[in-house]
Amino acid sequence: MLKQFLAVLLLISVTGCSSDLDDYQQASPAFNLFEYFEGKTMAWGMVQDYSEQQTRRFEVKIEGRVEDNTLTLVEDFVFADGEITQRIWVIERLDNGEYIGRADDIIGVATGKELGNALQWQYDFELVMDDSSLAVSFDDWMYRQDSKHVFNLTKIKKFGIEVGQITLFFQKE
Repeated sequence: MLKQFLAVLLLISVTGCSSDLDDYQQASPAFNLFEYFEGKTMAWGMVQDYSEQQTRRFEVKIEGRVEDNTLTLVEDFVFADGEITQRIWVIERLDNGEYIGRADDIIGVATGKELGNALQWQYDFELVMDDSSLAVSFDDWMYRQDSKHVFNLTKIKKFGIEVGQITLFFQKE
């Protein structure tokens, strides 16, 4: 009986804490990915490992250009340890608030959907570490605060187990 109770309690705690994009349908302002990221944006963030220890800090300068149903984002990263990298996203707007995107270090295609003030963006990423790389899954949740600010929380998973997280703050220039 105790085992059954604990199993039900665990199931409730796992499912009760998960968020669904539909939960944000009435939240405002509307996310509007293309409108927010067109032009110049700055971002600051950190990476934490599975124990929540901060492992990296970074700043990002982002330049966005919209042409028809395509958003191109040029992201220039500067890490606290001096590493400099660039990622270029090409994101296509589909129907019903859905998106697909590609970038060089993304495995396959990223998929996303916005509803209300939220955007969920999911993709597999090639994480480079010293002399090797590791494929991990990213589950980004972005929340539009106002006309200038977006918050981003990302869960990094391997084999479905959370191995890290990214916290990122965007500010429109």
